[in-house]
Order: sequence, then C-alpha cells, then structure tokens
Amino acid sequence: MNKGFTSVISALIFTTLSVNVSTAFAQSDNFSAKQLTQVAEIKQQALKSDLAWNLVESLTTEVGPRMPGTPGDEAAVSWAIAKFKAMGFDKVWTEPATFPKWIRYSESAAIVSPAPQAMHITALGNSISTPKNGIEAEVIEFKNLAELESGPDNIAKGKIVFINYRMDRDRDGNGYGPAVQARSRGAVVAAQKGAVGYVMRSVSTAYHRFAHTGGSHYKEGVTKIVASAISNADADQLQRLVALGKPVTININVQAKSMGEGTSHNVIAEFTGSEFPKQHVLIGGHLDSWDLGTGALDDGAGVALTMAAAKLATTYGKPKRSIRVVLFAAEEFGLWGAKAYVKANAQGINNIVAAAESDFGADKIWAFDSNVHAKALPLVAEIAAMLKSLNIEYTAKNSARGGPDLIPFRPFNIPAFGLSQDGTDYFDYHHTADDTLDKIDPEKLRQNVAAYAVFTYMTANAKTRIIGK
Repeated sequence: MNKGFTSVISALIFTTLSVNVSTAFAQSDNFSAKQLTQVAEIKQQALKSDLAWNLVESLTTEVGPRMPGTPGDEAAVSWAIAKFKAMGFDKVWTEPATFPKWIRYSESAAIVSPAPQAMHITALGNSISTPKNGIEAEVIEFKNLAELESGPDNIAKGKIVFINYRMDRDRDGNGYGPAVQARSRGAVVAAQKGAVGYVMRSVSTAYHRFAHTGGSHYKEGVTKIVASAISNADADQLQRLVALGKPVTININVQAKSMGEGTSHNVIAEFTGSEFPKQHVLIGGHLDSWDLGTGALDDGAGVALTMAAAKLATTYGKPKRSIRVVLFAAEEFGLWGAKAYVKANAQGINNIVAAAESDFGADKIWAFDSNVHAKALPLVAEIAAMLKSLNIEYTAKNSARGGPDLIPFRPFNIPAFGLSQDGTDYFDYHHTADDTLDKIDPEKLRQNVAAYAVFTYMTANAKTRIIGK
C-alpha cells in the first residue's frame, strides 16, 4: 500500500477518534473538548512509548536487587534521582525512612531420612540463623495455620513444623491474604507449640522449583525459631513422604542476621501545578525489592510505569494540580517508607486529590474503581469512560483501597483509586529468583502506562477537586 495513502488514512482515523471523544462528553462539567482530545492523544502516545520499558530495563540491569539496607538499595535511590532529573520533573527530593535491617547470607535444606535429597528453600525475612550446621529434626505437618493453632500445647515439641497450605490462583490475587498469614506469624505459633524450627509451603501459585521469600515476624516473649519456605515442588515431595507414615527428618541451615536500624530514602518527584500547586495527584510504587531476583515485577514495573505516566500526562504543558510520583522505601520489610512519608507530610496529606499505587506486577489492567466522595463520582465515570478502550472495566463499587503503600494513608481518608492488574500468574514469580525482566511483556506494560497517564491527566486537570469519603 502507498505510504502516503496510509498516512492520510491514519490521520483520518485519529481525527475521527478525537471528534468522537469530544462528542461523547459534550456536556462534561470537568473538561473542555480540547482537553478530552489531549487525553485521547496521550493515551495513543503511551501505547507506542517505550519509556517505561527503558526505565525498568535500566533499573533491573544497572542496579539489580534492591533489598533495604544493601548497596543495591542505595544505588536505586541514586538511580531514581538521576532519572527524575533527566525526565525534567520540576522538583526532585528524598526523605529518610528507617527500618529494622536484616541480611541474608546463605540457606540450604535437605531431607535426611527416609529418602535423602536436597530441597529448595529460602529464609523468610527477619528469620534468625540456625547453628552453623543447621537444625535437624522430625517434621510434623499441618494443612494450615489454623490447624496448628488449634492443636494441643507441645504438639510440635522438638519437631520442625511444616505448614502445607496451597495458595489459590485468581486474577485479583485474593488467595494471598489467607496464605500470607502462615508466613507472617507461623514461626511464632510453631514455637508456642514447642517446635524447634518452621518451614512452610511457599506463598505461591507456581509449578517451578523456586522458593518464595517474604516478611515474617516474631513476638516478644516467644522463643525465636528459624522461619523458612520451600518451593511448591519440594512441599509436594515432603507431603508424599509424610503420607507414607514413617518419620521424616529434615535439616535446615539458614545464616542471616538482624543488624539494628537501617536507613533508606523515599524518592519523590513532582510536576508542579499551574493553578493549584499544593493540591496533587500521588502515584508511584516501591523502589526496594527482595534480594533473590531483580525485582522486575515487584516492583520495578510499578516504579517505571508511574514515572512514565507522569511524564506523558504533562505532554501538553503544566497540569492544573501538581503530579507527584513517590517511590517508597523499604516496603518489603513492612511499609516503612510509606509510614515515614505520612509522618513527614501529615499536614499536607489532605491536599491529595487522587492516589494510586502500582504494585501487582506488569500484566494488563482490567478493572478501575475509586474510593471518593459521592460528588466526585461523575468525574470518576468520565475517567472510566476514557479507560474503556483499553479494555478496563469500571466496577463502580467506590471501595478501592489502593496499593500496599497507601495503607498508612487510610486514616486520612484520601481519595484512593485502584487500577487493578491481572494477577493470575503474579504469584508464580512473586518474591523469587524468577522475578526478572523477561517476565515483563512490553505491550502489556504500555497498556498500564496508558491507563495511568489518562488517570493522572484527568484527575490533575479536572474542574472537580476530588475529596475522600
């Protein structure tokens, strides 16, 4: 086909798109026809842009793993500052966040009897070390944490508790909550029942042989025992051996150390608003990651796509309200960066007109919802209509919670939004050595950027000033 003819046809299609967009919201109380055309153009630009891909490729390649308190974490902060400045943000700054520092040195495990073989294991965050030669004891299996909790006192005396709970797979990740309870406090309950060690089936939906790490906690006054997780394949093997009815003995060797208080930094950048500079849209992700992989899905993608979306949302000049991107520190260790941000910015939290965090991988966004005052719902519906062409469903429940780093913001009733990614296979890779750049599909990443760019532009430039419930 003639290239000139193709260009003319493309121009006609795009012009028709712009006219249709303007006509669709001819009665809009929030946007002019020109602004709605700009939204459509930004959306199309984002679907062609490789900015987010280039950012996440750079972060995972040039920095790599970014566990809080490590040299990688420090390098990530420097990386983010440099990238924000290069992208032309009006302001770039950091704020400190302290957290309990923990370092992993080594880990291994094996079935000693009745069938000697290695297992793929990882220490859970904050775990204590075993003796240098590890701990060796008989395994006692429980199907879930509740079964262990309801068991008699000393049911696990002198044994290693094995929680064998299999996480459910779902698009919205609803299996994570029930599964993560065993990771968070399983070692405490096991110790209370007399156990000398704790191992669990990974919080995972995967079929690969990677163990999944994640945060765990101890309780004052309860003996600390090693906390660990094995791959699903190894959990299956251990389950089969226990089912044979003979004693199963395993050895766990974890070398790790709690190192007191560490310090990292939230990295914050802003395009300052032209009319209402104090009011701001807040988007972002968390800059840190676990140490096993390179943190591409968790949360390099969220970092990159929100940085790119903010830039694209300012394609046609300064927004009416400021657009602020926050890359939170030390999320994996317990939302420490988010808590520090709220404390440092408490007086200005109510200036947030919309907040959304991307921290669920890089698959396509499939649903959109809000948590706002009823007066803002017409605006939310307009945003949803602009997202519809990206195959994003408006759930209209007005009950969005936002990402994990927005949890410390909840007492302030900020206007939170959810741009929900498809998490069907997210927990195949979550917190593993398999969380690497090759798991990100550039096309799906561009769809995320487009959605966030539309959302950011419209909330920053609407006539309506959004408030929370």
